[in-house]
Amino acid sequence: MSRSVSVATLRRMKREGQPIVALTAYDYALARAVDEAGVDVVLVGDSLGMVIQGHAGTVPVTLEEMAYHTRCVARGLDRALLMTDLPFLSDFDARSALESASVLMKSGGAQMVKIEATAEQAPIVAALSRAGVPVCAHFGLRPQRVLQMGGYRVQGRGEDGAEAVLADARALADAGADVLLVECLPANLAARIQAEVDVPLIGIGAGPGCDGQILVIQDMLGITPGQAPRFSHDFLADTGSIQSALSAYAEAVRSGQFPAREHCFD
Repeated sequence: MSRSVSVATLRRMKREGQPIVALTAYDYALARAVDEAGVDVVLVGDSLGMVIQGHAGTVPVTLEEMAYHTRCVARGLDRALLMTDLPFLSDFDARSALESASVLMKSGGAQMVKIEATAEQAPIVAALSRAGVPVCAHFGLRPQRVLQMGGYRVQGRGEDGAEAVLADARALADAGADVLLVECLPANLAARIQAEVDVPLIGIGAGPGCDGQILVIQDMLGITPGQAPRFSHDFLADTGSIQSALSAYAEAVRSGQFPAREHCFD
């Protein structure tokens, strides 16, 4: 089977109201399983710093480690679009972002890079886009900035908070982001953003009003140490096998059963 999901596919899915299914993966075997389950987008996230390496956060992850895991995942995919995070401080200006994206795409095989960004980083997104790099802009809660943001907190609450997040979404879309990914927002605010922007909006902890959903694979399999995030669900406990759990997740997103009310923030 040829790798068939592209940026154009994701745009069409938004236009036609077809939910986009996304998951993380960090190795060949799980990448194959995720691909066989029909997932549309696979993210090699710097979340590997926590779920693979055992760090407290994403900051220690290096560009070389991201490229290595991207190569592993790329070998397991036939259909899904492969997206990779630009790790902490690999994208602090346009030049560094371009150099880092080059490594991930040329050496790793990434088809899209993801950058944690606000409106302030819109010029970096624009530089990547002008260079022909497909870009996903990640806003709302930004895990690389949790020390600066005061922890893992829901963003966009209150009138001022909502307006700031809306301004980020508009600026990043206008700068040329091909996909937006928003984390930990009130569900009604994420739905408003989805209606306002022309590019696909993928959510994690942002309610059912997004164009698609993404989870960390360890969370949706119920194997992350410690307390699971409120916005996740243990699909392995429901099904009894990893492949069945992955397929159940994909079906739940496409049918609108996930995320449910209990996975959302007000």
